[in-house]
Amino acid sequence: MDMVNIKINDMEVSVPKGSTILEAARYAGIEIPTLCYLKELNEIGACRICMVEVKGARSLVSACVFPVNEGMEVYTNTEKVRNSRRHTLELVLSTHRKECLSCIRSGKCELQKLCRDYGVEDENAYEGEYPAVQYDDSAPHMIRDNSKCVLCRRCVAACDNQAISVIGANARGFDTHIGSPFELPLYDYSCVSCGQCIVACPVGALYEKDDTAKVFAAIADPEKFVVVSTAPSIRVTLGEAFGNPVGTNVTGKMAAALRRLGFDKVFDTDFAADLTIMEEANELIERVSNGGTLPMITSCSPGWVKYCEHYFPEQLGHLSSCKSPQQMFGATIKTWYAKKMGIDPKNIVNVSVMPCTAKKFECGRDDQSASGYADIDIAITTRELARMIETAGLNFNLLPDEPFDNPLGEGTGAAVIFGATGGVMEAALRTAVETLTGETLDAVDFTEVRGTEGIKEATYNVAGLEIKVCAASGLKNAKKVMEEIKAGTSPYTFIEIMACPGGCVNGGGQPTQPASVRNFTDLKGVRGKALYEADKDLPLRKSHESEAIKLVYDEFFGKPGSHVAHEVLHTKYVKRGLYK
Repeated sequence: MDMVNIKINDMEVSVPKGSTILEAARYAGIEIPTLCYLKELNEIGACRICMVEVKGARSLVSACVFPVNEGMEVYTNTEKVRNSRRHTLELVLSTHRKECLSCIRSGKCELQKLCRDYGVEDENAYEGEYPAVQYDDSAPHMIRDNSKCVLCRRCVAACDNQAISVIGANARGFDTHIGSPFELPLYDYSCVSCGQCIVACPVGALYEKDDTAKVFAAIADPEKFVVVSTAPSIRVTLGEAFGNPVGTNVTGKMAAALRRLGFDKVFDTDFAADLTIMEEANELIERVSNGGTLPMITSCSPGWVKYCEHYFPEQLGHLSSCKSPQQMFGATIKTWYAKKMGIDPKNIVNVSVMPCTAKKFECGRDDQSASGYADIDIAITTRELARMIETAGLNFNLLPDEPFDNPLGEGTGAAVIFGATGGVMEAALRTAVETLTGETLDAVDFTEVRGTEGIKEATYNVAGLEIKVCAASGLKNAKKVMEEIKAGTSPYTFIEIMACPGGCVNGGGQPTQPASVRNFTDLKGVRGKALYEADKDLPLRKSHESEAIKLVYDEFFGKPGSHVAHEVLHTKYVKRGLYK
């Protein structure tokens, strides 16, 4: 690797050629603050917070986009630099609604931290006219409050990176603001509710619709039987909200916290992930054996499903008809479990804890009420669960490790890896291969579909059949795969698509991390690795080996793909076009 030698704050440092000053400073153990910059997503040097002095330069330069060169001398903490950053922050605050105590991002706001670091007082140095405020709560999953927007454009970059681009900078000059075309509500456009804009936002201008009050009310209602289930990825992300290192597995403490919040049953959506594999693997085998529509594409990600409905409606026949694990879990609770326990499904409140803001949209989809009542009543994000735990006064890190309740607290390793890109594919292969060959798999790791690359592919020979598979994450990559299908050039038999880059571990409902972490830590990689570690340590690693799965099929569904299974666990899709 070619290296260049520079000085930062009079310290000699050798850094890779092509590094920016921001990256070079990191090598030297120096944190240069940023507000707009997100590596490989929003590299525009617009916020002017990262300004530094370079010897010989006529003015301060933006560290996030300015490349280093041999012999460069950089100063990151001079009085001139500090004054520049302080004045920029004061100008940002001059049009920012400062209600920090009640703001959803208080304590975790990047602007708030910068103001504290640079001694910016609450009393503004600059008094100016506030721009007209745009407040949009039309979408089912989120709220935009432009009175807190700092025009960093991270959200715009995130939306563009998802190949959606339904938001952008409207108007010019002082009137510039983030919104949708023609100032129409977000709901009127083909937003897929992925929430990537929310986790990119450094302040409280974007946030998920908070449903925690509904959950607390349900728990307090003596007439309601309140069940909670947690998605596979939550166990390796929730801990971040309580100061744990990225990727810490907090399964036991999470179950303990949920029990202390007052839920009647604490279950694991891993059960439904295994159930999804049983139905999905069976559907794949049926399509391959009987000349069905191929390639078959997974339907676990509601953001991806809605994207397909909007942008590739003519290709909906390729989607698996399986409901997502969230919806399968809810449907099973209000049918089989309700009957088994003698509970009227109208009195059951199903709460799901999800990494995904699109799950809030999915709850309200048509054909998601197998019992006659909504499969899932309330979907909350990882962040909302963290707030509930804090509100209840629970010291999360001091809680004991407790198990989930049975029988729906059991899941296999195949279910755990659902949270990482390629995980659904690998889980399905573990079951499909054994079903097709009639032989036991000794090696269950299909490592070819692992990793955080946007598109991964592999070919397997199974019982004389050549099965070519693909795993794509992020809708920009999904678009590439779908264009191949549309053109008739797709070579695949089976495709997994996740809306969020890296899969659910990087979902729009996961704990927010500041740019100082996001720019230098592979969140999706570290979180995903933790899921694969959990899979490796479990005694059962194939969905069809689960005793809970065997029980529910013996007592209710009969077999995968049965009439009852189709009535309860499968769904249909809607051709939406480019609006709504």
